[in-house]
Amino acid sequence: MSLNYKASGVDVEAGYEAVRLMRDHVKSTFRPEVLTDIGGFGGLFSIANQTMKDPVLVSGTDGVGTKLKIAFLMDRHDTVGIDCVAMCVNDVICSGAEPLFFLDYIACGKNIPKKIALIVKGIADGCRQAGAALIGGETAEMPGFYPQDEYDIAGFCVGIVDRSKIIDGSTIKKGDILIGIASSGIHSNGYSLVRKIFHPSKESMTEYIEKLGCTLGEELLKPTKIYVKAINKLKEEINVKGISHITGGGFIENIPRMLPKGLGARIEEGTWDIPPIFDMMQELGNIDRKHMYNTFNMGIGMVLAIDESEKEKALSVLTEAGEKAYVIGSVVESETEVDLCLK
Repeated sequence: MSLNYKASGVDVEAGYEAVRLMRDHVKSTFRPEVLTDIGGFGGLFSIANQTMKDPVLVSGTDGVGTKLKIAFLMDRHDTVGIDCVAMCVNDVICSGAEPLFFLDYIACGKNIPKKIALIVKGIADGCRQAGAALIGGETAEMPGFYPQDEYDIAGFCVGIVDRSKIIDGSTIKKGDILIGIASSGIHSNGYSLVRKIFHPSKESMTEYIEKLGCTLGEELLKPTKIYVKAINKLKEEINVKGISHITGGGFIENIPRMLPKGLGARIEEGTWDIPPIFDMMQELGNIDRKHMYNTFNMGIGMVLAIDESEKEKALSVLTEAGEKAYVIGSVVESETEVDLCLK
């Protein structure tokens, strides 16, 4: 009996079909700077029209993590791509950069073209939200490594910023205020703990939860918010001194990443609306409140440091951009990097 690639579990024809199905989604993200079509060995992107005096490239890479387990249970694959893009572009904009282009990597146990196309549709949706072109990617069919109905996805983003406009937190000072921009929910961090709390099953994921206003599965699969356009508008209007993307490690680990040595953040709980999913998780898991802030975003996806005099302008611009924004604290002299004033 002779063997071939398909007999070993890799279906090349399915790969061709997946590319055909995703083509329009990918092309919908293209910017004028994109020089290549789908299917080349490398994605080409021109920077000839950049008017910056000293352009600096900013890169970021990330994945979705075990939130994918919820997608598998619900057999819903059209939103996790947004999460993948969000995790990358939200990091890149913390340096003040404009995302330019994005690449994705999908590894799966079995290439089911319609499923792969749905994943890429989500990636394309996220890229359009961020203004980034999806110029390349890889779908790896890996039988025997992943179960047939599971996959993993990761992404890579490149942005650009003029060196003189890099946001690095170096000008943050005592008395600056901290603006929090609302998250859409849990986003894409902490899902190993989330799954320990809820023990998700097909049945529990379809259960409607009154306090959430949706099923548990819908809440857990809400896509990560992409903040690119709102942050871009804000940078045009005020001096943003520092930006922290509240991801893994929550407030405790991420806010200090933008602060100069000797400064800390005083966070006043109660100054923003905490979505009910977080209190629900704390109660069901019997989790210490501070540990919640060291794991989850607690309803705040981005924290910005600005001068107190620009507070009203910042809140107004972010509101006009469709975001919910709050003054959640201030910068203080402190050896404690984050001082949580809990209610």
